[in-house]
Amino acid sequence: MRRSHTPLPARLRRSCPCFSRGRPLRVCVRLAFRLRPSRRALGRSALAGLALLALALMLGAGSATAETPSAPGGGERPTGTDVAAAGTPWLWPLDGRNPIVRGFEAPPHPYGAGHRGIDIAATPGQLVRAPAAGTVSFAGVVVDRGVLSIAHPGGLVSSYEPVETQLAEGRSVSPGEAIATIDGTSHCGSSCLHLGVRLDGEYVSPLLLLGGIERAVLLPVVPAR
Repeated sequence: MRRSHTPLPARLRRSCPCFSRGRPLRVCVRLAFRLRPSRRALGRSALAGLALLALALMLGAGSATAETPSAPGGGERPTGTDVAAAGTPWLWPLDGRNPIVRGFEAPPHPYGAGHRGIDIAATPGQLVRAPAAGTVSFAGVVVDRGVLSIAHPGGLVSSYEPVETQLAEGRSVSPGEAIATIDGTSHCGSSCLHLGVRLDGEYVSPLLLLGGIERAVLLPVVPAR
């Protein structure tokens, strides 16, 4: 005996091609399950899509990094023009003819290796003078050496180490004023002053502000014994 099926509403029959052809409900359900993709196929498709998306993101990030090196706070690295516009030429921080024993070496990225300043030959106890007007932003010991930092107009910050100072944070200084003395400890082969400069948080060469100084003569570094 042939089974009969209950007629479906006209709206449902029109919405589905299977029903519109007059097939019973159980036949349409079987067809739907037969045509439905398996869970394994769906999983493979999802994994392939995620892999393509990850590859596109990696390629996009790599090209953006190669085109424009970024500073720690974002934006392009400061140039010599930016430094010159930030302040007037600075005075030499040490009296006498003191050659540079190691120059500035910009790191390839904010956390890469480099030499974030210049090392100037000095003698223990020698006076260090402020190269420009500013305000002491830090005075203390970092790891095993005394450090003094001065904030200058235009987003510039200078730092000096290893030094001994009597200045406190918030103290204003004038160009040429004695701000510290050279400490006996040093990371150079002999006693030296490490001078670092930052512009808006990015390290730049101090020679961009000490330009035209005859003392800027590089000497080989003598290894410590």
